[in-house]
Parts: sequence; structure tokens; C-alpha cells
Amino acid sequence: METTYPIGLGHNDTQTRKKADQDYVKFWEEQAENLSWFEKWDKTLQWSPPFAKWFVGGKINASYNALDVIVAKNPEKKAILWVGENGNKKELSYRELYQYVSKFANALKSLGVKKGDRITIYLPMIPELIVSMLACARIGAIHTVIFSGFSAQSIRDRVEDSKSKIIITADGGFRRGTIVQLKQVIDEAIQDLDFVENVIVFEHVNVQVSYGTKEKRWQDLVQNASPICDAEKLDSAHPLYILYTSGTTGKPKGVLHGTGGYLVHLYSTFKWVFDIKDSDIYFCTADIGWVTGHSYMAYGPLLHGTTLVMYEGAPDYPTPARMWEIISQYKVTIFYTTPTALRMFMKYGDALPNSQDLSSLRLLGTVGEPINPEVWRWYYDTIGKQKCPIVDTWWQTETGGIMLSPVPGLETIPLKPGSATKPIPGIVAAVVDENGKSLPAGTKGYLAIRQPWPGMLLSLYGDDEKYKLVYWSKYKTMYYPGDYAMQDSDGYFWMLGRADDVLKIAGHRLGTAELESGFVSYKSVAEAAVCSIPHEVKGESIIAFLVLKEGVLQTPNLKEEITSHIRKMIGPIATPDQLYFVSKLPKTRSGKIMRRLLKAIAKDEQVGDISTLEDEASVDEVRGALNELKQTIQKNKVK
Repeated sequence: METTYPIGLGHNDTQTRKKADQDYVKFWEEQAENLSWFEKWDKTLQWSPPFAKWFVGGKINASYNALDVIVAKNPEKKAILWVGENGNKKELSYRELYQYVSKFANALKSLGVKKGDRITIYLPMIPELIVSMLACARIGAIHTVIFSGFSAQSIRDRVEDSKSKIIITADGGFRRGTIVQLKQVIDEAIQDLDFVENVIVFEHVNVQVSYGTKEKRWQDLVQNASPICDAEKLDSAHPLYILYTSGTTGKPKGVLHGTGGYLVHLYSTFKWVFDIKDSDIYFCTADIGWVTGHSYMAYGPLLHGTTLVMYEGAPDYPTPARMWEIISQYKVTIFYTTPTALRMFMKYGDALPNSQDLSSLRLLGTVGEPINPEVWRWYYDTIGKQKCPIVDTWWQTETGGIMLSPVPGLETIPLKPGSATKPIPGIVAAVVDENGKSLPAGTKGYLAIRQPWPGMLLSLYGDDEKYKLVYWSKYKTMYYPGDYAMQDSDGYFWMLGRADDVLKIAGHRLGTAELESGFVSYKSVAEAAVCSIPHEVKGESIIAFLVLKEGVLQTPNLKEEITSHIRKMIGPIATPDQLYFVSKLPKTRSGKIMRRLLKAIAKDEQVGDISTLEDEASVDEVRGALNELKQTIQKNKVK
């Protein structure tokens, strides 16, 4: 029996779930009333599987709801508290943000941008990134934000697919004390792309960049622009943005999100999951180049008039205490980050977070991948001081918003370390077998979503057939997210990793998250990543890469102790064939382990695009370890 933490925020709303269960369409219609619509919808849901349109006939605008509505109530409230890696700071009130967005929207209109035009945004984590998104939304342009670590080829693929007429970038950005030359990357990316009409350059780091006939200086465009720009009255299904999924091979998948349904989902989930209050200072560490940044760094918080903290730079630079310093400095009340980042922070021990005043925190969240119970407890004990609920959230780029999570803003339920608990109201999820049949409690299977929801993607941009194939071909009437999961006897969901990351060991299926959690639960291990290599007898054998906690010595018996622990935690089937200690794992700059790199290296395949990799040395370290393994196997064969 798992240890539970019956901690919540005192809410006991018994009606919300009951209404959602009785009639989910009517339920979401009621939630939509919380937003400001120019015209009410004629039909709440038009469901022609697998395509859904929500609030059909309704007219709305994301920028209007995030700015005009808030300015009318509390214009001087702080919207963005920005801090740069080098210590620079900037603050914007909702009134100032509204005026800045209006100016930039007018600047875009002066360049001929019209409703439906695509705009690519390639900026560092600065306020102008949010300003650009809201300005596009204001005039009905469709924004496509590209993470500022992507390579020129990755950008070119995305710009070509979306046919963006405008690109918004900066001269550069700061990362670990160095300047990332963003404009230079754009110059390389868009060579010979005649459909790109203008490149807007925000001068942020003051480095020399080339200006040609297409280039416009951001500061010049907004200087004399009017601070008033009426928001376009857009159809509920009007596309708000395209976000290309990372780690794709071949043509990138452009996930297309609409406006009305998406905003309803975000407004509701941000309120329920984070129990948002007017006094909150909210800090989400996600880069806006990823969906978490879109949904719960920009749109979700701003719809509620929340004050958000925004940081440009690496989470452990200039010191590993950087996040805790920011929480202390800005009196952050809600902190939302990734399990991978937490494992990194945990590696440094308790002294750094304990050196800062974290008493302002009242709620903690995680996103991105399953959280190990050991890390969950550390987060709860060391960061939350045993007084903050942890909302472990599961969702995807495609879902638009949170799908599984505790909802402290509605109810108090026992929390289980490592479980995302239950679906949010209005979502029906299940664990099913290959044929879509529900599995009994405790049985591993595939996660499926049984009915449409407001935040779901409209389609894949320009490719309805691929949308059907990727998400709806496995189960014709249910959305297939591609995740492996289990539901326990209390109805709690346990995410076990991506279905294509499931290892098949001697006929048994083991999720990567399940294995990695087992390794991290050992007292000396800070981080773990597993992959497999072909095995003549077992089909696949487990290879584990482990990062040890600070100060832990590699004793002769350590590998045996860890192996014994994993056998005890999961069973003999989980015994790794090889264990390697490395100083760092290959991760993206947003903190996700790049398991496709581990797989590619293990199988002697090309690793592909590594432009989002935080540290290339990590790949060399993993490759060296596997080469050593292969040499050992070869020697044994010769003997």
C-alpha cells in the first residue's frame, strides 16, 4: 500500500465532478461562461470523429480576455516580473502590457499582417515573447513559437511548413553566461525563402547583426505606434497557434490549436489545479517554446490576471541555487517545474534550498514526465516543508491543457507520490489493452481518452490524414496519447512512460519511467535513464545510466548494491545487464532526457538533430560507456 499524503487546501466541492459526469458537454458550456465572448455560441460541441469544434458560432479573442478584461478590473497589477540570467530585471503592469501588445499589434498590421497569416516567433525568454504572442492573437494572426535552442534546419522545416510571412527574433539571448546568436541562426534558416516578407529584430544583447531590406528593428516599429488596437472578433475555432512537436523525424508535426475551446480548458484547469488567488506570485520554469509555456506560463495565468515570474537562462546558472533565490526574492507562492529539473536540484543536496527563504510557497507542481516517488518526497519535504500540496500533472502538446492532476482548487484528496491521481472534471480516461478494452486495476496498458475535450488539437496543420493516423487509428473512437500507464484500486493513474519506450524483457513489458523510478529510489542515485540493446535470449536487455548524488563515492560494491535494490523494488526481471555512472545525462534545455539519443547510440544509429541538447559532452560520455560495453561483449565472444 502506497503512503498517502492527505494534504489539500481545504476545498470540498462535490458538485463540479457530479455535473461533469452527468453531462460533460453542458458542464463545459457552463465553464465557458467564465470568459468574455463578443457573441455567444450556437452549439457547444460539434463532434465529427475525430474532429471536434467547441462553442461553434461563438466569437472570442485570447488577447482581449488576457488583457482588456483584466485591465478593466486592476490595471496597475503586475503582470510580468522578468529577471535575466545576468541579473537584469523588468516589470510590466497589466496596463503597460496591454499598451505594449497594442503597439506591437499595430506594428504588425503596418507590415500587412492580416487575420490567418502565420508568424514565426524565435525569441529568448523575455517579455517580448509574450507580447508577440498576444499581439498575434489580438489581430487574428496564427503564431508559431520555436524554442530558441533549435538549429537553422529545424527552424527552416517549421517556417516552410507554416509558410510564415513574418519572423520575430532577437539579436541574441543569454545562456550560461554566453550569448546565443539568434538572428544569425535565422539568417541561415531562411535563405532563399521568398515568402518570408519581414524579419523583426528585437535588440536584446547588443551584438552586431545584419540588416537587409527585409529586416525591421522592433524598437523602431513600436516607437510611434498607437497604444490602442481593437481586438479582432474571431470564431471560436479560429486557429490561435501552431506548435511543432519536438523529437520528430522527417517532416515536423504542427499541432494546431483553436481559440475558444482552448481558452475554456486553460481558464478552468489553471483555476482548479493551482487554486489561483489574486495575491499569488506564480513561477513556471517552462520555456515558452514548449506547450507548457504557452498554456501555463502565458495564456492560463494571464486569463486570471495572475502575476507571473519569467526567467531567462539556465535553471542552475549562475549557481545551482538560482531557482530558490528567485522564489525567495519574489515571494513566489506557486512553483511549477519538471521532475528532471528536480532530480538535478536534488543532486546538490538540501543545503542550497535550505539557505533560502521558501516560506512564501503554498503549492508545488510538476510537468513533463512522471515524477519518481523519491523525488516527490524530496520536493514535498525540502522545498514545500511538508505544507504544500504537489500537483503532478499529465498532459501533452496535443491535449492543450492538463488532463490528469490533483485539483486542490476544488477538492482535497490523498496524494500518492508518483501518481498524477485522477482526470480533471470533464475528462474521461482509461487504461486499455491493444483492442481498447478496459483493463482491471493493477494491470499495465495504454492510456486512452474516451471523449472530446475543449483544449484538444483541431488537427495537424495541413495534414488531417496524419492527424487521424497518429492519434485515432489505434482506437477509432478514443484518443490515443501514446503513453503506457496503470490504474490502481483507488482509481489513481500511474504513468509508466511513452509506449514506444516500453522495454520488452523476456516477454515482460517494463516502462522506462517505472525502471528509472526504481533506480532513483536508491539513496545514492540522483538521476537515471534507461534504454535497451538487443539480447539473443531475452529479446532486449536493460542498460542503465546513473548520475550519483553529490559526494557519493563509487565504491567497488556500489553497482551490486544498486542492482540488488532494483531487483527488490521491481523484481528479478528488472536486473540491468550493465550499469554506468555518468556525470550528466543527455537532456534538452527544458530538462527532458533525450531518450531517443540513448536508443540511437545503443543501436549504432545516427543521433540526428541535437540542437536542443543542453550539453553535447553528455552524448560523448554515454557513447563511450556503450562502446566499452560492446568491446567487452566482443572479447567474451572471442574467449
